[in-house]
Amino acid sequence: MTVRRTRTALAGVLTAAAMTVAALATPAAADDGRGDGSHAATRESLRAQVRAGVPGAVGQARDAGGTWNGSAGVADLRTHRPRLPQDRFRIGSLTKAFVSVVLLQQEAEGKLDLDDTVEHWLPGVVRGNGHDGRRVTVRQLLNHSSGIFNHTEDPELRDQLTKTFFRHRFDTRTPRQLTDIAMSHRPYFEPGKGWHYSNTNYVLAGMIVEKAAGRPYADEIVRRLIRPLGLRGTSLPGTSSGMPGPHGRAYSRLTFDPKPTGPVHDVTELNPSWGGAAGEMISTPGDLNRFYRALLGGDLLPGAQQRQLLTTVPMGDEIPGGRYGLGVMPATLSCGVDVWFHTGGIHGSGSLAAATPDGRHTAAFNLNGDWAGDLGGLLEAEYCGTKPHTAANSQALTAMTALR
Repeated sequence: MTVRRTRTALAGVLTAAAMTVAALATPAAADDGRGDGSHAATRESLRAQVRAGVPGAVGQARDAGGTWNGSAGVADLRTHRPRLPQDRFRIGSLTKAFVSVVLLQQEAEGKLDLDDTVEHWLPGVVRGNGHDGRRVTVRQLLNHSSGIFNHTEDPELRDQLTKTFFRHRFDTRTPRQLTDIAMSHRPYFEPGKGWHYSNTNYVLAGMIVEKAAGRPYADEIVRRLIRPLGLRGTSLPGTSSGMPGPHGRAYSRLTFDPKPTGPVHDVTELNPSWGGAAGEMISTPGDLNRFYRALLGGDLLPGAQQRQLLTTVPMGDEIPGGRYGLGVMPATLSCGVDVWFHTGGIHGSGSLAAATPDGRHTAAFNLNGDWAGDLGGLLEAEYCGTKPHTAANSQALTAMTALR
């Protein structure tokens, strides 16, 4: 996908920033995997991310042949240390699948129903300027058909996340404050009458998890997913601004300008509460692969809930040809391979996780800059051995991989 297309799509999601490191050298890709050449296209695609200006890229793939790790560029522009498979990074909207699975598990246990209204669980929260929680269902939150305004498209909050980032990087924002920001705007459409990506949907979903469980949604993700799957590199920082080690640095130019100029900023430390249940989590390539293998392999949900997870709605004119499930998206790649995936973007970090429908071939990638890169190209390289993806497939895939 092009940098310009990525930037356009990211403007309304979590956050994006523009960055080019014109003088950055392109170190050789590190490869401690199988070494049999079967991931040659993926290796080259990782290098291409660095040539495009991203400081460093890291990825891991797991298939019938085993586990392969690759990287290119650097984790730290000051020390020039390479990116490592065990490095932690912020995963942004990849958080959404974890929240969706918890809600589906709660439904399987009879604690809630996806067709419950938001008003039933959160009385009075979704009200104002045409919003009405009595007409929005939990399912519509998870597949982004609710019409609820996306709080990260609010002009004041966007300025705080970019232009005045250093003044606000450690601010704590509660879920209710975020939903109130959304309620100060008109909805995009009537519930169920369209599609628009909205982080507020998943902030509300996290609030519903808490109401149904009687404990914080983060505790439910730890109890139900992180601990049982052994995801030792995965965490929910809440309002903490630090990163657990090991980790590299995250870089940004803090602008939505499609042709960015100006200084490069280290934005590694920040309070992610503005993302909350829509995008606060931290993880590693290995943990993401383990989660996606279990998710698509059917190990996390009963059959009825698994079918709901993978039931999609069209993204409409916003992303022609694209479809969205409950925190995951399907795509048919240029070589005919089907995958389920999602991307995640937050300051200084762009991520992707994917799996084949049986969960047996997974891949996860991260870029430590949020301005450029071709996540769709990485997907095509790993599953098809090609780069770039074909024009026939590029429109929907490019747009879909730009969602964060």
